[in-house]
Parts: sequence; C-alpha cells; structure tokens
Amino acid sequence: MREVSAPQDPDTLIAALAALAAEALARDRSLWIITADDSLLPDLSNALDLQLRPLCLVMPGADYAGRITLRATLSLLKSRLTRAAADSEGPAWSAMRTRLQEQDRLWRASLAWSTRGLDREPPPPDIARLYPVRIGPATLATQLATPADWVILAEPGRLSSSYRMSWPGAQLTLLLDTAVIHGSTALAFLDENAQLRAEIEVLGQELAEMELELATAQGELALFSERYHALIADRIAEFDQLQAALARYRMQQSPDDPALENAAQSAEARAKQSRQESESFREQHGKGAQQETFSPSQDLKKRFRQLAQKIHPDRARDENERAWRTQLMTEANRAYRAGDTAALDELLALWQEGRAAKAPMSAEQMTRVSSATGLTQQATRIRLRIREISAELDRLYSSKLYELFSASRMAARQGRDLLAEIVERLESQIDAARAALDQQEVAEAA
Repeated sequence: MREVSAPQDPDTLIAALAALAAEALARDRSLWIITADDSLLPDLSNALDLQLRPLCLVMPGADYAGRITLRATLSLLKSRLTRAAADSEGPAWSAMRTRLQEQDRLWRASLAWSTRGLDREPPPPDIARLYPVRIGPATLATQLATPADWVILAEPGRLSSSYRMSWPGAQLTLLLDTAVIHGSTALAFLDENAQLRAEIEVLGQELAEMELELATAQGELALFSERYHALIADRIAEFDQLQAALARYRMQQSPDDPALENAAQSAEARAKQSRQESESFREQHGKGAQQETFSPSQDLKKRFRQLAQKIHPDRARDENERAWRTQLMTEANRAYRAGDTAALDELLALWQEGRAAKAPMSAEQMTRVSSATGLTQQATRIRLRIREISAELDRLYSSKLYELFSASRMAARQGRDLLAEIVERLESQIDAARAALDQQEVAEAA
C-alpha cells in the first residue's frame, strides 16, 4: 500500500485517473478506482478514452441507478463487439474478447439479465468480473467484492478508516491523498434530492454514451445502405424484370399450367417491388454514397457525446423545453452523420444562447422540477430511453441488411470488396437471363 499526494485541481485529478484506466487496459491489469460517493463518476466517465469506455464499468452506489448504468454498459459493450469496427480494435479489445470467452457463462447470464430488464431482479453476483476497469464508490466496491490487480482510493480523506487499508487481493493499493474534491458535479448529499440530482448526472452520461453508439451504428449502416443501393439495387430490379419476362414466356407456352401462372405472377410482383424500391431510394438519396465507410473522428464523437449530454430531450423541465431540445437533438444527429464539427459547435452555441435567454422559472415551477417526484420522473425518462436504445440496437443488428454489412466488413479485412463481388455475380446472371430471353424471342419468331 502506498500513499501519494494527488493533484489538488479536480480536472487534473480526473484526467490522471482516466489515464491510469487506459494504462491498466494497456498492461492487461484489472483496476478498481474507488471514490467516496457518486459525485466524481460523471466527470470520470466523460474523461475516459472513447474507444476504451465500454471496457470500463462506471457504476453508482444507488441500487436502481446502478442497475440502469450496468444494463447500459452491457449494451454498449455488446454493441461494440457486434459492430467490430475500428473503435473495438487493439490489444485492450483483444484482451477483452479473451476475458469474455473465459467468462462465457457469466457473459451470457449477464446479457440475459439485461434483456429481461426486471427492476427487482439483481444482476449476476460476479458481473463486475467481466470488466477489467471498475469505477464506483467504496460501498459498492465492498458489496461486489471483486478483486483487482490495482486499487486506487481516489478520496481517502472522505472514507472511513476501514477502507484505508491494503485492498484484499490487490498487487498495489494506492491512496491519493487529497482534500475533499468539489468538481463540477460534486454534491454534498444532504438530502434525497441532492442524491437524485447526482444520480441523474451519472445516468445522463450513460445516456449520452448510448446515443453516441446508436448514432454511430445507424451512420455506418446508412452509408452502407446507400452504397448497396447505388451498386446493386438497379441491377436487382433489372434481373427481376428479366426473370418476370421469362416467366411470362413460359406461361404463354403452357397456358393451362397453374404453377407457371403462379410463378409468372410472383416474378412480376417481385420485379415491381424491386423497381419501386430502387426508384424510391434514388429519389431520396440521389446517386448514392460518395464515401465507402462512415468513420467519425474521436473529436467528432467527443463533441457529439458532450452535446447530447447537455441537450437531451429527456432532461427537459417542461414540454416546451422538450420540443426545443428534440429539435436540437435531431440536428445534432444529422450533423454527426455528416461529419460536420462546425454544425455541432453551432448547436452548442444555440443551446447556450437559448438557456441564457430562457425566462427564469417561477417559484412553483422550481419547486416542481426540483422535487423528489420531478427528479424521479426525469430519471425514469432517462432509464426508458436507455432501454429503447438497447432495443433499437438489437433490432438493427438482427436485420438482414446489417448481416450483409457485417459480412462486407469482414471481407474488407481480407482485402475483398463483397458488394463488388455481388455486382459481378448479378451481371453474370443478368447476361444469362438476357441470353435466355433472346432465345425465347427467336423461338417465338420462328
């Protein structure tokens, strides 16, 4: 056990702890960052490297808020593993995949628990073992009793003497000797409302992470969909039309055969549908994607996440503010998809101007919004939105288009262009169908 002087500046301390989490992941070490309460968690979560954030369990002490954040973190990790994009590559992610293979039963049980979404059902008891980095208050660390290679007591001055000791099973326990920290989200838990506000800050950070993950997954699939339609949709429509024409010729040759008549009708319906889909997509998107992949920069992701945390509609005080926030959030998603950093900055400026110009709440409004009931309703909205995003990610990943997208990404890692291969096969099929149709026309003319 060692005791060292920590930076007195809260921002410096938060950055140092986030860097330590990255170092632990780089060295394949497990880490507990133990705090006195939940007040540092939003700032710590926000400071973690975006690529490494799903490998870190940031969990508040409050039971209901802890389960919400745990489900969100599981969903975030599952999504990154499913997307298998550049933001889930590297030694830390390879080590995580190995960890999950070794803990396969626990991983499956945890996902099943999360999917059920039962508020009163406790998570699997060893669930923290899935994550190499865990961040939370001392009471939670004691409750979970999950050993770690490194243990950092971030606020030992605020902990009882029973916690200021060498942590069981740790190779190193580090006490960061510092005064009581009053960061941007630090709150003295004098009453229930103060604790609820702190928990909402934690949940708000989780919600922003989930919105970022959903926007990234949707952006990737949308761009792939545009390229798919630009390269393939017209060819499919052409092939279906040729097949329909061949089916009509066969039906005409045997007009009393109901099977041929049904086949012709099905082929014509399929040709009509594929043609309408191709024309509809072209009207909405033009000629298709000009770039092949959606690869937002870390800076763009960070700006979107920070903006989403501030403007999210589920943090509104009333319906008018909710409508305004919804409009801003829609524009933020559009700017993120377009890779437009300047637009995100403009939205942040609009948000700040709107907040400054907004009329102050009356005493009655302030009481209602700040009451335990009002705060609980806000937390409930955030919880429901997190659940909605998890379900939306599951639906997206189970779609046929995403299966093709995943196969295309895997092929690209092998130096292949799957869509180009599909185009080549389609053109070969189109040539064969044209030849067969020509033969039918020659035979009919003869």
